[in-house]
Formats: sequence, C-alpha cells, structure tokens
Amino acid sequence: MPSFDVVSKFDMQELDNAVNMVKRDITNRFDFKGSSSDLELNKGENFIKLKADNEYQIKAISDMLEKRAISRKISIKTFDYGQIEQASGMSIRQIVKLREGIDKENATKINKLIKNQKLKVQSQIQGDQLRVTAKKIDDLQNVIQIIKEKNIGLPLQFINMRS
Repeated sequence: MPSFDVVSKFDMQELDNAVNMVKRDITNRFDFKGSSSDLELNKGENFIKLKADNEYQIKAISDMLEKRAISRKISIKTFDYGQIEQASGMSIRQIVKLREGIDKENATKINKLIKNQKLKVQSQIQGDQLRVTAKKIDDLQNVIQIIKEKNIGLPLQFINMRS
C-alpha cells in the first residue's frame, strides 16, 4: 500500500554553515565594527543565541541569519524567536529556538485536516511524525497538496514515499 511520512526536520550541518557565514559577515560589515555582536549555535539544546549592543544590530543579525538559512535550503519557519532581553553591561541578547519534530498538538491538527477531506486515506501519529497511507498514489499527492496549501506554521517535509 502506498504511503509517505510527514516530518519536520532540518540539516544541522547546513545550519552550522549558515551560522558561520553570518559570523563572517558580522566581522566584515562596517556597521558592526567595534561592537560586541555575535551569535552562537548550541547544537545540543537546539537554539541560537544572538548578542548585540542594540536592537538594530539584533534585527540585522536575524535578517542575515534568515537569508543565509534560505540559501542553505532551511525554512525560516524553523526559527522561533524569543524576547529580546538585557544581558550583562549594555548589551542585549535574543534566544532563537530551533523547531524540529511535529508536536502532539500540530500532529492532531494535521491529522484532522486530512480526515476532513473525505479522501480514502489513513493517517496516524508516530512519535514526532505522521504516516499517511492510501490505496492510490493520487490520493497521497492530494494530501500533500492540501497540507502545503494550509499554513501549519512548521517547516514540513514529505519523505519515504513508497508505492
């Protein structure tokens, strides 16, 4: 029976490359000369810490990060920006959490969306992903199109298409 999985993943190595490119950009940009601006990727806990002297620089760093991520095929929906907060001295920081996996709430939302379409498909939640099966590949392709059109707010990928 044909099936596919709906997952939410990103390539950590590509994200690391994007962060390193932004670090290089910060050292080369004139408006960052003499500032304590920096960003740091914490791979273990899936977050990026942005540090800067003011909000303008934080915004510029996040824009550079998004552009570099897009060029590396990482969806900007992966980034969950936290509040800008005071750090030591005159600097400020912002924590950017990295979304990976489909949480229970979004999985049930996607599952309901699929069931409400009245297609002859079955979908089930398997941990942090969703498995969709059907008798016809056309039905599976319709499900993929429906999920893409509905803005879930997560970077979704459709993998393991089997026929």
